[in-house]
Amino acid sequence: MRLEAMSDRAYSFIPDVDLSELLLEIHAQTGFADEFSLASEGEGRVSDFAKSLCAVLVSQACNIGLKAVSRPGIPALSLGRLSWVQQNYLRADTLIRANARLVEAHTDLPLARKWGDGEVASADGLRFVVPVRTVYSRPNSKYFGAGRGITYYSFTSDQFSAFHGLVIPGTLRDSLYILSGLLEQQTVLQPKELMSDTAGYSDVVFGLFHLLGYQFSPRLADLEHVRYWRIDRSQDYGLLEDVARNRVNTALIGEHWDDVLRLVGSLKLGTVKAPDILRTLAREGSLSGLGRAVAEVGRISKTLYLLEYLHDEGYRRRIQIQLNRTELRHRLARAIYHGHKGEMRQKYREGMEDQLGALGLVVNAVVLWNTRYLGASLEWLEAISDEVHPDDIPRLSPLRFAHINMLGRYHFEVNADVAAGMLRPLRDPDSTDAFETAWNER
Repeated sequence: MRLEAMSDRAYSFIPDVDLSELLLEIHAQTGFADEFSLASEGEGRVSDFAKSLCAVLVSQACNIGLKAVSRPGIPALSLGRLSWVQQNYLRADTLIRANARLVEAHTDLPLARKWGDGEVASADGLRFVVPVRTVYSRPNSKYFGAGRGITYYSFTSDQFSAFHGLVIPGTLRDSLYILSGLLEQQTVLQPKELMSDTAGYSDVVFGLFHLLGYQFSPRLADLEHVRYWRIDRSQDYGLLEDVARNRVNTALIGEHWDDVLRLVGSLKLGTVKAPDILRTLAREGSLSGLGRAVAEVGRISKTLYLLEYLHDEGYRRRIQIQLNRTELRHRLARAIYHGHKGEMRQKYREGMEDQLGALGLVVNAVVLWNTRYLGASLEWLEAISDEVHPDDIPRLSPLRFAHINMLGRYHFEVNADVAAGMLRPLRDPDSTDAFETAWNER
């Protein structure tokens, strides 16, 4: 209750804002719109480009189309200009660069560093129904009912920012893609431990994580049927003697060791993609000799992980907390992506990737905006009361959004002070005018 009260009090000072204005404000602070370049590699910039780009991002992230954000009397918001910006500037490479800039700005904030150091992350999928006919969707009655859909598989740091995302047709097994976020991401974050739910788990994945120097920490279900492994049958494992009945085939690891090292080197250098490797290791549903060798390494790593997972309740709680952060991001993403009943209506994979990349970028902008204002709010609370409890600050979240308008009103104007990078005045829920005066004079 104390944490909830502190969070409610801190958020009560944060000003209301339209999503469109929020994006312009974040651009004023970070310059993320500068990362969007012409597809023809030209360096030219039209006037009020940031305004046009932010309008396109709102239309994509909110799934409402360009007409909803266009304004015929404003050149930067004319339908023709917005269509041109979307076609020429919104691409995977520009979205990745812009997102990297937001992540870097966020990780520099003192409050973000209290949530984590960026070395822990989680991966999970956000499902979208696709009502249009396309070869890039798949059926799954659990998530899509009688229709078809896709999964946006995203990777969230312990600072609440997302550093990578990719589109998966339907709901293919997460373990095929779980390494992609660590190996392909282009932000300043360097996660060393990745948490997931049971769907991302396999012996091969455990092996590749270990060989690449990462810690794989899935939340496991059905522990009763999990198998434990030993290396030496002749050794006495004490209390674990009757549990670890399966023996690791070290001879198979040795036989394929040179190939294992070449495989790991190829992944590290990026010459092959993790999903392609995982498909190759398990062609037609059965593991190759190299795949079985990697799996044997994984059984060692998995057994050590299981013992720690079962022994340490704090470890299990830490995994659950990080997975909850991903779930909260998904809830925010759903709130933003409200148009057309939250359905994905792109027919081609490139369009899906661009639209969901824009959604991920906008969610990160909201996280950055909330973190900046939440930090300022906490500073103010510390100055006027004893309501801030340092032990509770790491448990706060920048993912609340009741103060952000995403529906029906899209203005693309900010005042001169905010455009120069300053914060908006915080608001006092009891006496706004007096509070704003005090804040401006502090």
